[in-house]
Amino acid sequence: MILEMKVPSPGESITEVEIATWLVEDGDYVEKDQAIAEVDSDKATLELPAEASGIITLKAEEGDAVEVGAVVCLIDTSAEKPAGGEAPKAEVKAEAPKAEAPKATEAKTYATGTASPAAKKVLAEKGIDATSVSGTGKAGRITKEDAVNAVPSMGTPTGGNRGTSRSKMSMLRRKVAERLVEVKNTTAMLTTFNEVDMSPIFALRSEYKETFKAKHGVGLGFMSFFTLAVVRALEMYPAVNSMMDGKEMLSYDFCDISIAVSGPKGLMVPVIRNAENLSFRGVESEVKRLALRARDGQITVDEMTGGTFTITNGGVFGSMLSTPIINPPQSGILGMHNIVERPVAIDGQVVIRPIMYVALSYDHRIIDGKESVGFLVAVKEALENPTELLMNNDVKKALEL
Repeated sequence: MILEMKVPSPGESITEVEIATWLVEDGDYVEKDQAIAEVDSDKATLELPAEASGIITLKAEEGDAVEVGAVVCLIDTSAEKPAGGEAPKAEVKAEAPKAEAPKATEAKTYATGTASPAAKKVLAEKGIDATSVSGTGKAGRITKEDAVNAVPSMGTPTGGNRGTSRSKMSMLRRKVAERLVEVKNTTAMLTTFNEVDMSPIFALRSEYKETFKAKHGVGLGFMSFFTLAVVRALEMYPAVNSMMDGKEMLSYDFCDISIAVSGPKGLMVPVIRNAENLSFRGVESEVKRLALRARDGQITVDEMTGGTFTITNGGVFGSMLSTPIINPPQSGILGMHNIVERPVAIDGQVVIRPIMYVALSYDHRIIDGKESVGFLVAVKEALENPTELLMNNDVKKALEL
């Protein structure tokens, strides 16, 4: 029996996927549920499992864009598994090499290496000597197209490598690129900045991180502090937790926080659902779970769909300051950056403190400057006084210790 394997729908609104990698070869014997391919959608990379055991025949090539529901391979379920564990390959009949017809050579004439009038004009504008250009016209004449494609000398040759390579962008990266351009073209994006003294968080982590990890199995990182500070600020400034829907503003009474993480296929943004109901332990556990799934390529479309606000951490790569781009259709994104010891004035004295610059990019169409600045100040206040504003003056209870 020949089973036709069709592309399953990876999620709502997705009509096309791309065959990123075949994990098996044509003619291999595959087991049921064995991963046979990786497919890219515009939201995630997913594995395609075999629906039955048998010998596989591939019907699509790597890089092909195929519609959801299209047949991508056939599985002969009546074939028996070979004793050695490898499938018999289809025999290929060798054909005698065909003799190539001798290429006709054009005799050199006065036209060889001579530029046409149009080509001369183009070469003159580029400052290129005609003797450095190979002609593809009749008898080697330099055509206008040859002149247009000619590249000026880049200086004295040094003998170094000057190779180039070309590779196709994944569907996920192409979609991200489209969305980034769309944001720049369709939103009134502005960015406001502030700085955070991270000393209080450093002190809390230094005192409790070992106990926290021993009890909960996850580290006490910065992300839980920032997530809960953002949740508090969103409750104070609900317009930042809103988005435009046509001529209406859609506001949410919950906080689904998208966390930007770098995965093997590029930037991914899984969502922490109802972050307003999570404790420090809950946030850290969810961040770890989603980050591992993104790193291992197991993240699903549902886990990256939605979100009312985004946090991105460029500091892990050493970024001092940046203007993060809004994650549509959301209206705000908080950018974290690296922590550097800087001199600051406190009570009239210059002291050294670990400082992080933070940035809030927002859609000015629905978020006013007063709200955006107030939101970022609220985040700063919570991070600089976490014991009172995030832990209700009971650190051990907040950390569930």
